[in-house]
Amino acid sequence: MEEQREMLQKIVSTLASKNYEIHNFIDLLNHTIKNLQVNSSNVISELDEEFDGLYSILHEMKGSMASAIQQESMRKIQALQDQLSQCSNALESSEELLELAAQSLDIKDPVEFLKAARQIKDRVTTASAFCISLKPKVNDNMTHMMVDFTLERHILQSVKFLPVPKAPEIDLAACLVADNCITVSWRMPEEDSRIDHFLLEYRKTNCSGFPRAKDGQRWEAINYIKATEYTLSGLKFDTKYMNFRVQACNKAVAGEYSDPVTLETKAFVFGLDSTSCHLNLKVGDTYVEWVTTGGKGQEKIKGKENKSTGPQSPKRISFSRSLVRRSSRDRFAGESYTVLGQLTFYDGNSKKLLYTFRTKFTQQLLPGFMIWCGGLTLSTGLQVPSVVKMHQKSENELSGSATSLNNIA
Repeated sequence: MEEQREMLQKIVSTLASKNYEIHNFIDLLNHTIKNLQVNSSNVISELDEEFDGLYSILHEMKGSMASAIQQESMRKIQALQDQLSQCSNALESSEELLELAAQSLDIKDPVEFLKAARQIKDRVTTASAFCISLKPKVNDNMTHMMVDFTLERHILQSVKFLPVPKAPEIDLAACLVADNCITVSWRMPEEDSRIDHFLLEYRKTNCSGFPRAKDGQRWEAINYIKATEYTLSGLKFDTKYMNFRVQACNKAVAGEYSDPVTLETKAFVFGLDSTSCHLNLKVGDTYVEWVTTGGKGQEKIKGKENKSTGPQSPKRISFSRSLVRRSSRDRFAGESYTVLGQLTFYDGNSKKLLYTFRTKFTQQLLPGFMIWCGGLTLSTGLQVPSVVKMHQKSENELSGSATSLNNIA
């Protein structure tokens, strides 16, 4: 009976979990349908705007070109009208001269005839009828103002939807979460020279699996990213996970989002080596404390009693080559209240190694933390402190938590 009940409970739990997943998927589908309807309306509106803009440009060009044709026509008409006026005046003068010459033919007196003939000859010589050109200054051809839209018509007929960029792929192996920063890296499934920039969206969540539309917060967007990676800095990891997705955009259209990924914002935790600390240091999982009786009670050094009976610190001693060869705890018998955990120093922005010492050492060289008038507490929260502050404390407060990061040994 109990076995059957336990099995049934597992079945119920499995069904409940599956139902929860289906409900979330239904919410996602409904959300997608709603977005699809909204996006379709937006795309149609943008298409109308593009064509209205094209119509406006064509209408403006039509008006400008029609005005140019009218101006050219008016110029030619004015030239022809000026020529017509000149010809009319010349014809009137010529007809008057012709009538005068006809009348002179009837003169009987030789002297008067010669005088009239001489006058008519002089006027004919200077008559405008013999000076004007009888060829039109301009022609009636307007073919030089014709336009050929064959190429443009072909271009317009070839207008299609701009190829949509493919969805980027987020490279989880290249993503980094450290120092209150998250570096997200992605790549395109194939090279696309028309991509202009990327859009990165992120949101906080407490879900480790596929992002859920119902439980997730709204997306925050960072636009116009030119590179294929981006670092979000100054974050506070008040939730355990964050969702990310990337969208590629060309000059006119944005592609599909990448598959959303979830990055875990792990706490920055480092450990301290309790076997390497000074005898008067008490090392725990998340703290270091100075105690007068010794971190592990009165311990022996080389078979001799450690006779420290008060808060006085042992005198500093010089470390000879023979002392260096002692155990890691023995060499801190002086006033060097130190504990070793290994550190590697990198540039905080580029994540590159800053410096490497190249020399010969007789033993392994490790950096260390020194406590002074207090104790050292490690960071266990999700927000990594950028500095460790030092607080002066009295002897009664020597078990405090904040110290200075000091004395790299």
